[in-house]
Amino acid sequence: MKQKLTQHKKALIVALCLLLTIGALACLWQERRLSRSLSSQQAAERWRGESEMDYAQISCFVPVDEAISENQIFAFRAALHEELGKAAIESEGLWRDAWSGTGKIFVSGQKWRGDAAVIAVGGDFFLFHPLRLLSGSYLREDDLMKDRVVLDENLAWQLFGGTDLAGMEIRLNDKPFVIAGVVEREKDRASRMAYTAGAGLYMSSESYAALTEEENFITCYELVSPEPVKDFNQRVAKDRFPIGRGEVLVNSGRFSFARLLGLLRHMDERSMQGMGMIYPYWENAARVTENRAARLQFSAMLLALLPLITLLIRLIGLLKKGKERLAEELWPRTKEAVSEAIRRPQRRRWEKKYGKHS
Repeated sequence: MKQKLTQHKKALIVALCLLLTIGALACLWQERRLSRSLSSQQAAERWRGESEMDYAQISCFVPVDEAISENQIFAFRAALHEELGKAAIESEGLWRDAWSGTGKIFVSGQKWRGDAAVIAVGGDFFLFHPLRLLSGSYLREDDLMKDRVVLDENLAWQLFGGTDLAGMEIRLNDKPFVIAGVVEREKDRASRMAYTAGAGLYMSSESYAALTEEENFITCYELVSPEPVKDFNQRVAKDRFPIGRGEVLVNSGRFSFARLLGLLRHMDERSMQGMGMIYPYWENAARVTENRAARLQFSAMLLALLPLITLLIRLIGLLKKGKERLAEELWPRTKEAVSEAIRRPQRRRWEKKYGKHS
């Protein structure tokens, strides 16, 4: 009866460990799924492609009261080119950047007119934010005409009642602009939570500056660039970018095991922010996703604790049993074999000296 009870307990422990292991694996799978859900955090991977060179993606966030101009961006580009040259990297065509600022603008279309959210962008913005095109095309830095805009799906329906609008005209602050394309906003839960500005559009930073007569409105700068040594781009940004009281963040690897573990230790500190920083919605979405991924990773570690301890105890038991078997069976035979190996030459010498039958 006692043996049956012991076997029953062992079976329960095995079943519990199996369930906990399944739970831990499920948490890790969900954490990995979350870490791949934000395209805005994967620009380095997309840009690198099949290249053997290491790349890093960084973001610079500037407080709203220290917003910068395009001229400062261009100055940093020159500084980056210089620093890459010092690292013996021919930088032409190897890096891409983008910048953005947010605001409101008065929009007029066929069916609606009113204030809409605007993200003024420059550089290769849609490399970092490859929103799904419903029609038309993105804005590009090398566009000859700067009077083109990209609408989000909500604004397109409000203005025209549809999304196939490439080439049609709208008015921004009573100035004519041409619709380049219509995009669908991100569908992941974190981005839907983070984007609260309502129907909106994207336009070139140059056009926004001319339309609003604002020069300093850029609060976010993004870069993907070769990484000859660890933290190279972060160091260059901290030294040469007009960051002020802002923050330089490394997007690459932000969902790694070590980064998420560190986030668990400093989550309370990160919640306290007193620099006048207003993060763009994609960074807020990334931070929400980071917090969830960190909690899932911690849950996986807790769930795996009992199975790992049980496995360790089992391995120690097997090692102990193996040691006992070694002592009881193998060691005596080995000892006898060694003794026989010692006695054999002694016996041959004796026989040689006195003869076998003496």
